[in-house]
Amino acid sequence: MVSHQPSSINFSAIKARQQITWSAGDYPVIGTTLVIVSEQLCEAVDLHAGESVLDLATGSGITAIAAARRFCEATGIDYVPAHLEDGRQRAAAEHLPVTFQEGDVENLPFADASFDVVLSTFGSMFAPHQEKTASETLRVCRSGGKIGLANWTPTGFIGELFRIIGKYAPPPAGLKPPVLWGNEERLRELFGNEIASLHTTKRDFVFRYRSASHWLDQFATYYGPLATTFNGLDATGQEQFSRDVIGLLESHNRAKDGTLIVPSEYLEVVATRR
Repeated sequence: MVSHQPSSINFSAIKARQQITWSAGDYPVIGTTLVIVSEQLCEAVDLHAGESVLDLATGSGITAIAAARRFCEATGIDYVPAHLEDGRQRAAAEHLPVTFQEGDVENLPFADASFDVVLSTFGSMFAPHQEKTASETLRVCRSGGKIGLANWTPTGFIGELFRIIGKYAPPPAGLKPPVLWGNEERLRELFGNEIASLHTTKRDFVFRYRSASHWLDQFATYYGPLATTFNGLDATGQEQFSRDVIGLLESHNRAKDGTLIVPSEYLEVVATRR
């Protein structure tokens, strides 16, 4: 592994704040719109029935549930208990046996080589210590197993959105941006020679909402990072922040009928553990 983050960073404190951030709002409302990404990721790694699958930072379990639909032995791990409870309810509604467990992607409570496949959909990329997250991902995946990730890219809509958020709520000094997980060169740094192969495909997830204002209302209410930023501003700051986000949405909107259709680039990653 190369490109280490500064040792002076207090990752524990950052993670504690992140837990509060991701607990804000109601992420499952947003997560349920991303099911198509989870389904495509399960196909990209070519899941086989009976495989043991771990979904990192599972949120409301959409990727773990997608694996269970393929008759895999699925486990989802997250550090927000409310998200896990939502996942349990979703799995129960589909009569799917999914194990949901509270835990930290930087310190996974599993033995080495415990899983055939390790997945994450816009999840583990947000853990603050990128090297540790990558190391744990590799550790729990068996030799010859697959690692499948869906990561927002630095150049896509969400990458631009996080730059706007960063203007109003600057991240801790020295912390590497989560969207670097959407860069193949960075992935090769993180995984190093622990993988036998790495294949990446740029895809778009398309946000479809009634309008830019509708999108902002949903995300400022339910999406932790945006809700926390918005609620931390005074009235003037909220107005400016809203203008900046709506301006970004409109600049990417390809709908011509007054609704919102915004493609957002992400990197679909399939790696094979050496």
